[in-house]
Amino acid sequence: MTQVEPRPTARHLTGGHRIAPVDAERWPDVAAVPKASWPVRALTASVLAGALRRLPLRVRYADGGTLGLDGPLIEVCDPKAFHARIGTRGLIGFGESYMAGEWDAPDLVGALTVLAARAAHLVPAPLQRLRGLWAQRQPHAQRNTPDGSRTNISRHYDLSNELFALFLDETLTYSAAVFRGFPADRPLLAAAQRRKVDRLLDLAGVHKGTRLLEIGTGWGELALRAAARGAHVTSLTLSREQRELALQRVRRAGYADRVSIELCDYREARGTYDAVVSVEMIEAVGAEFWPVYFRTLDERLAPGGRVALQAITMPHERMLASRDSHTWIQKYTFPGGLIPSTLAIEETVRDHTGLTVVARDGFGEHYAETLRLWRERFTDRADDVASLGFDATFRRLWTFYLAYSEAGFRSGYLDVQQYLLTKETSTR
Repeated sequence: MTQVEPRPTARHLTGGHRIAPVDAERWPDVAAVPKASWPVRALTASVLAGALRRLPLRVRYADGGTLGLDGPLIEVCDPKAFHARIGTRGLIGFGESYMAGEWDAPDLVGALTVLAARAAHLVPAPLQRLRGLWAQRQPHAQRNTPDGSRTNISRHYDLSNELFALFLDETLTYSAAVFRGFPADRPLLAAAQRRKVDRLLDLAGVHKGTRLLEIGTGWGELALRAAARGAHVTSLTLSREQRELALQRVRRAGYADRVSIELCDYREARGTYDAVVSVEMIEAVGAEFWPVYFRTLDERLAPGGRVALQAITMPHERMLASRDSHTWIQKYTFPGGLIPSTLAIEETVRDHTGLTVVARDGFGEHYAETLRLWRERFTDRADDVASLGFDATFRRLWTFYLAYSEAGFRSGYLDVQQYLLTKETSTR
């Protein structure tokens, strides 16, 4: 078992701000710094110095030492804890160190964007080849079996409908919007989300009388807009909180006769549909189950039907390098999650289904803007988040998560795609 050192009672952050002490019961791996020997801390500091001194960053340590070529500032107020966490837990430790207040950045997105753009080269090649020895492995308990998926989904999406409503727009849409131009203004976010939904419904050919299967309900906006076109919608979700609110929205809109929202795993879906739409759900499937997911799309789709899929993607080589590692995102925000590559999606469709990938459109810059608007709103509503019972550590966690994600898209490390998949009409 890793030994730990108790945390001090509070942290000074950039600008002299303080955060409350970390709740050790709620956040055990944040509340205590893992014990790391001097050689581990020294090696970590050396590796970091070698990487940071070549980057367009300014890293300033509490003792006055600095690294980097200039750029966004990172201030490390507790170098010993910072190096101990990274030396024992890698990137998970880097995120936990931020949650603990051991480092901060006035322009967090800017700093993380620099790091994300060079993610493949931050760790020296010899250590990269030994990744299997030092990187943490994904917990077996987070496998996306039917029971595991319910638990994983609940940990994120059942946090609180009120929490998500604080930073999302009126459509309660939690995926990339499509804007008409940049920079985007917050009042335009709802229209941009509806534009995204309409593009997907157009892609799937949804119109009056269409039998539509939606895998991943969210809070119901796509089902509502499909019903408004006259479609008959069956929508599947594993989130009880989301389903409850989505059903309320469906009833208020007067579409209860056209929309059914089922608490159901995609593997349990039945029936045949003219179209299937799934928005940013594949990221929660896991590589082990990608063939099952795409076979489900195939089996549920009628001959001549269309699938519209929206998916976050990452470069294939990075996906292969990290797919078995346990990440900070998986530990704290999306347990069991894995972002696929475009190649992985297209190979899985080819090898495991009778579907054909007809079109693909990437629009990662739109996701960066979507995340910026969410992050700014989350920051502005920090007091309201606290009033819901979420502590300071949770708020730093979510600030880091939203900034980390935005940086991924701004750097090009992440992208988001809309796919059209079709199924040939049977000739028999």
